[in-house]
Amino acid sequence: MNSILQQDLNDLENILEKAKQQGINFLNNLEDIPTSNTNKIDPKRILNDLGLGSEETLKEFNERLAPLLVSSPGPRYWGFVTGGSTPASIVGDWLASVYDQNTQSVSSQGGNSALIEFETINLVLQLLELPDSFVGGFVTGATMSNFTCLGAARQWFGKQFGKDFAKNGISENIHILTATPHSSSIKSLSMLGIGSQNYTVVKTVEGNREALDIVDLEEKIKTLNGKPFILISSAGTVNTADFDDFEAISKLREKHNFWWHIDGAFGGFAAVSEKYKHFVKGWEGADSITIDCHKWLNVPYESAFYLIKKEHLSLQIETFQNSNAPYLGNPLENFNYLNVVPENSRRLRALPVWFSLVAYGKEGFCDIIEKSTLLALHFGNELIEEGSFEIMAPIRLNNVCFTLKGDENQDKVSEFLTKLNDTGKVFMTPTIYQNRKGIRASFVNWRTAEDDIRIVMEEMKKVLKDLNL
Repeated sequence: MNSILQQDLNDLENILEKAKQQGINFLNNLEDIPTSNTNKIDPKRILNDLGLGSEETLKEFNERLAPLLVSSPGPRYWGFVTGGSTPASIVGDWLASVYDQNTQSVSSQGGNSALIEFETINLVLQLLELPDSFVGGFVTGATMSNFTCLGAARQWFGKQFGKDFAKNGISENIHILTATPHSSSIKSLSMLGIGSQNYTVVKTVEGNREALDIVDLEEKIKTLNGKPFILISSAGTVNTADFDDFEAISKLREKHNFWWHIDGAFGGFAAVSEKYKHFVKGWEGADSITIDCHKWLNVPYESAFYLIKKEHLSLQIETFQNSNAPYLGNPLENFNYLNVVPENSRRLRALPVWFSLVAYGKEGFCDIIEKSTLLALHFGNELIEEGSFEIMAPIRLNNVCFTLKGDENQDKVSEFLTKLNDTGKVFMTPTIYQNRKGIRASFVNWRTAEDDIRIVMEEMKKVLKDLNL
């Protein structure tokens, strides 16, 4: 064994203890760590011949790389709909690394860690009150979840014409209908060869809405003259957390032949709360659903899952199977995740979610979701009371979309947000809503409290004064 490796092995407990303590120090000081910084490094580091060993490498990390990192798991990081890791999810994530399983099959060959993924999907179905007619698995994020679901949808579309798109390529024009799709869905259309511009936009409901207009949807369907299509609908749009009318869409299934996909990356968690579950009423009729765990489930990044109806499992296998690897066995006889998801190699990504759900239960996550929505409303009220801001859309759930009051201040919105983010006390993201510049604050972090809103409002008032607004 290499001498440096042997030294690390002999000192493993001490090394891990130092890493653990560093992690604890970071988490205990999240409120004081900036949400953004301008620190830089020269990335052209020379690789040394002998290696430093883990302990010395940790020291270099602290000196050079740690200053680049921000408090994205902290209570005032309100950009990108980002949650912060709960204690239980960190335990699960650390143990996923320690056990280092390649989670694939449910046979004794290579271990049965996939059964943990099965159980975790069963738990999230209960959390979301969805039927066990869905099967699912874990991927890196909403993009790969949308990709997986739409990959199966693409195969379904081909079958309507007696064709196998996975084997022979796309030979028919795939009809996609959608109103306010997330960029990850559009990216998925690009990666799947459908084309990032090859979709028909459905009008949105009048009255400051982002939800699709059912009447216009039916008009668009009529123009297809009975041809099959794929519908991408939204459970929580990124700007205003708006929801399509799933009950109305369900009724359309009785008359038309289409694959119904729901992007519920964060909005799907409305199902956990009695106050907000009406938003997703009827969504159990969908063919596929995207859910992102590193948002409202507050687990470490690279955690999402797809849900697809069991009846479509053969379409997934046709799309993602490893047909040219005899050592992996027959994909039609033995279930193996590498035959139904994009990745071949995959870690035990379900474990942080399993720990979280078992540790906090449905009530724990209901509390997080309902607290987040209350904080969003509180922040919106503070903005209105301050008088210099305009709420651009109703606050339906956890996102607050706002801008500087007055059209004459539109050209100052970007400067305002840049100066605010540069304080390091809060991070929010820019947006465009109804052709106007805006700012979006997203409340999903389990640590966020009313005092954080007070701190942010104080900083916002300082920036307003600096800009003479």
